[in-house]
Amino acid sequence: MKSNAPPALERYNAVAMSLHWLIAALLIANIGIAWYFNTLTGLPKIAPTQLHKSIGITVLLLSLLRLGWRLVNPPPPLPVSVQGWERWAARATYALFYLVMIGLPLSGWAMVSASKFIHIYPITLFGIVQWPAIGPLTTLADPRMHQAHKLFELTHGLLGKLAYALIVLHVLAALRHQFIKRDEVLARMLPFLRGGAA
Repeated sequence: MKSNAPPALERYNAVAMSLHWLIAALLIANIGIAWYFNTLTGLPKIAPTQLHKSIGITVLLLSLLRLGWRLVNPPPPLPVSVQGWERWAARATYALFYLVMIGLPLSGWAMVSASKFIHIYPITLFGIVQWPAIGPLTTLADPRMHQAHKLFELTHGLLGKLAYALIVLHVLAALRHQFIKRDEVLARMLPFLRGGAA
C-alpha cells in the first residue's frame, strides 16, 4: 500500500547550519563595528578596529571551513518549486557570498598589512593570538605601500557594499519563499521550522 505522505524534507546537516548562522552573525556584527569605529578618531578607534580585524580573520577561517565542508558534504537539492531563473539566481548568490566571505577579510588583511601602522598595532586575534601580517606587503617602499594600501582599501570597500546588497537580497528571498511561495527553501536551513508548502 502506497503512502500519500509527502517526502521528508531534505535539510542541511548540523555542521552546515551552524557554520551558516555563525558566519552570518559575525558578518553582521563586523559591519556594525565598522560603522561604529568609522565615527571615531584617535585612540578610541583602536580597540574596535582591532576587534573588527579579529572577527574578520575568524570569518575567513570559518568560511574556508564551510567551503571545504560543502565540497565534502554537498547541500541538499533545491525543492522542485525552485525553477528557471531562481536556480540561476541561487547559484550566483552563493558564489557571490563566498567571494564576500573570503575576499572581504583577505582584502582587509592585505590592507592593514600594507600600512606602516602594522608594526605599531599588529593583528592579535581577540587580544590573545598573534596573527601574521602578509610579509611582502609590510616591507614595501613608502610610495608602493601607500598605493597597495589604497588598492586594498578600495577593494575592501567595494566588497563591503556587495555584502550589504547580498544580505538584503538573501533575506528578502528567504521571506519570499517562506511567506509568498510557501515552499521549503528556508526550512532547509532551520531545523525547527517546518516546510511552508501545505
